[in-house]
Amino acid sequence: MSTFLFDSIVFGPVRSRRLGVSLGINLLPVNRKVCTFDCIYCECGWTSERCTDKTALPSRIEVYDALHNALAAMKEKGEKPDVITFAGNGEPTMHPDFEMIISDTVSLRDQFFPLTKISVLSNATNIHKENIRRALMNVEMRILKLDSAIPATAKLLNQHSDAYSVERTIELLKLFNGRFILQTLFIRGTYNGTVVNNTTAEELAAWLDVIIRLRPESVMVYTISRDTPLGNQLHKVPASELKEIAAMVEAAGIPVTVSG
Repeated sequence: MSTFLFDSIVFGPVRSRRLGVSLGINLLPVNRKVCTFDCIYCECGWTSERCTDKTALPSRIEVYDALHNALAAMKEKGEKPDVITFAGNGEPTMHPDFEMIISDTVSLRDQFFPLTKISVLSNATNIHKENIRRALMNVEMRILKLDSAIPATAKLLNQHSDAYSVERTIELLKLFNGRFILQTLFIRGTYNGTVVNNTTAEELAAWLDVIIRLRPESVMVYTISRDTPLGNQLHKVPASELKEIAAMVEAAGIPVTVSG
């Protein structure tokens, strides 16, 4: 099936199903995906590189100029973004100047739209780095991924390297003291003949246990909405079931949003 890449540093604004009117920032190459994961459901397709070629990344000044121009244009048109979102063609925290770019973004946001929030969509693979945690704590919305609390399922879904550990990631998430949003994509299907399903009773029990231990400020429950690299081998989880999953989180006293 067809997947897509963001072809510019700043894109949108777009109407995000989870964030509202979002102005996106892509810190990765515009011609390929670069990520620490190779998720089987990723709308950007398969990961071409797990390590960044720094010369292929936009420079800090290029990001600054692109964002400044986009915000100035929105201001002139009388438009206002609800959120400025770091997303794009892979994992944004891989950029070597991530912390300084976040600082620049806060400054520009304060100049043009002081009430706009800044969010980072991250797979949490770099939160072992102090500078990344420091940068994340400088934005309003730290949206960190955990697709499964069961290592074998996480490996199947995210196709991560051997350096990644679900258990270690959970321990590192504790360092945020609940000041983050946990996001989980629920999906069913097959991959290389193996059944994919992170909605089983066992999966949900382990996942909910982690949520109760971490007590994030909120949880985002969602499923695929665009094409995936595996095409019709993967299937959306119905909205009715996502709401049932969300009800489990709400019963634990944690706010949750659902995107079907």
